[in-house]
Amino acid sequence: MDTGFSEAVERALAAAPASANGVLVIRLPALRRNYRRAAEASLKAETAAVVKADAYGLGIQPVLTALQKETARTFFVATLDEALALRTFANDATIYTLNGLMPGTSAVYRDARLRPVLNSLAEVEEWSAYCREHEARLPAAIQFDTGMCRVGLEPEAADALAARSELLQPFRPAVLMSHLVRADEPMHPLNEVQFKRFEAVTSLFPGIAKSLVNSAGCLLRRKYHLDLARPGIAIYGGNPQKVEPTQFEPVVWLFGRIVQVRHGEKGFTVGYGATETLKRDSRIATVGVGYADGYFRGVSSSDAKPGAVGHIGEHALPLIGRVSMDLTTFDATDVPEALVHRGGFVELLGEKTTVDDLARHAGTIGYEVLTSLGRRYHRVYVDE
Repeated sequence: MDTGFSEAVERALAAAPASANGVLVIRLPALRRNYRRAAEASLKAETAAVVKADAYGLGIQPVLTALQKETARTFFVATLDEALALRTFANDATIYTLNGLMPGTSAVYRDARLRPVLNSLAEVEEWSAYCREHEARLPAAIQFDTGMCRVGLEPEAADALAARSELLQPFRPAVLMSHLVRADEPMHPLNEVQFKRFEAVTSLFPGIAKSLVNSAGCLLRRKYHLDLARPGIAIYGGNPQKVEPTQFEPVVWLFGRIVQVRHGEKGFTVGYGATETLKRDSRIATVGVGYADGYFRGVSSSDAKPGAVGHIGEHALPLIGRVSMDLTTFDATDVPEALVHRGGFVELLGEKTTVDDLARHAGTIGYEVLTSLGRRYHRVYVDE
């Protein structure tokens, strides 16, 4: 943490209301630099930004404002409701909805100037019919399934669409898309398999822009980048590939308020289930953050395994016992007493414990950590 940001964090914690049991600090310049790195990795491709799920839990409006200071002009969300919310403060943005065209929603897309990602032949037919009826050549993306088996036109549907060119004439196919399954493993052979499948299917529809890569895909070889990249997790500080160290900076810092400091005798157990026994007389810092706030129960500690680690400055505080709904206990025995006091803070996420570190303890991924960050936190956006 550099000096300027460290001072900004200190000010944020000092200014936090006494009622706040947790403070979530979101560093917007780091988010912008991460977007820039993804754009640079994508070379000549246009770089969109995926801002679904309230910008991966970080807050869509401040994130969008930050990204628009860069070159981001195209955005992907999951649902129509997300797209409508985004349109209210992104008047000129190009906005796609990944979950597809729901029946009867074409007029909403037209009125709000939104673009559906058409994921099936039925969706293509409905969008085409609407555009033909209203004599409006509206844009949309078409997604093909090249291996995810989730959404997108299957090979047979792609062939059928190519044979029915009249379906494409009433609207403007702006982007042809697919999604890589194993881009987080750069050498995995499925990446090449999917690339060739995508190359084959898009050859049926010449002259249309193509998009294949997410955050991890941006770091693959140049040929994968095509015309439009769609980074998401990398922008928010997650490591998109199973490669260390990551090229992307942490964006979120989470601090939990100490609600009590207490003594625990050697041999006593801590927390629900008596899963961890104190091996020495200990000083315990109880923090007012728990699994209701997205600090997962899976990061708990026990006699059988260590849990996550908090920090006060450079001092580590191992988690002890189970994370409960609203409270988590940390071993502060080795931290100077003056630093551990009621009303103080323990750093739960940041540079020392990243979202990916916490995810590993919880047996999940950084995406889930970010999108689970609770609404009870006092949020501070630092733009320096």
